[in-house]
Amino acid sequence: MAILVIEDDPKTGDYLKKGLRESGYAVDLARNGTDGLHMALEGHYDLVVLDVMLPGIDGWQVMSALRVKSDLPVLFLTAKDHVDDRIRGLQLGADDYLVKPFSFTELVLRIRTLLRRGVVREAEVYEVADLQLDHVRHKVTRQGVNIVLTNKEFMLLHLLIKRQDEALSRSVIASQVWDMNFDSDTNVVDVAIKRLRAKIDAPFEKKLIHTVRSVGYMFSENP
Repeated sequence: MAILVIEDDPKTGDYLKKGLRESGYAVDLARNGTDGLHMALEGHYDLVVLDVMLPGIDGWQVMSALRVKSDLPVLFLTAKDHVDDRIRGLQLGADDYLVKPFSFTELVLRIRTLLRRGVVREAEVYEVADLQLDHVRHKVTRQGVNIVLTNKEFMLLHLLIKRQDEALSRSVIASQVWDMNFDSDTNVVDVAIKRLRAKIDAPFEKKLIHTVRSVGYMFSENP
């Protein structure tokens, strides 16, 4: 897998290039937006790691120009941590957004996830029955009532709602939400489902999370 890093800070750029190569990726580094856009369009890459504040043309402009001609997965890596910046990046077509300072392990895990997912564009808002999940704003409401979820609960609900009407095994859920292999002696998935049901199903008449015998769980309006 080949990754293009577009990063103007010498220390960060060199760190990313070295670390990603040690993680098994072929890596090229562009130190400004103009060169980065040219390389992204002319080269053969599987993913771009893109800074926002760049000399020449900035990351927003690179993202906009890239999306006109390419569906190449893009992960924004930037110090701009305002919600509006994250929303802008995702609306321009970025696939993920990681704020500096960052955990290199988390960066690699996000890259792996994007490469597995490919170029399927993420919806910003999902609606099933009277439940709404806003992926960008990390917000869940049901019948207009705000529902507060932990990060893992949000990830679990996001997975279920993305694949609504599909029976998901515990092993699939564990690998996608916890990035772990499912152990039959571990009840982490069942416990998390129970807690999620208590928040999004128990207070409401219509139930959306359903148990599929001998398989796992399914999120559906019409089980």
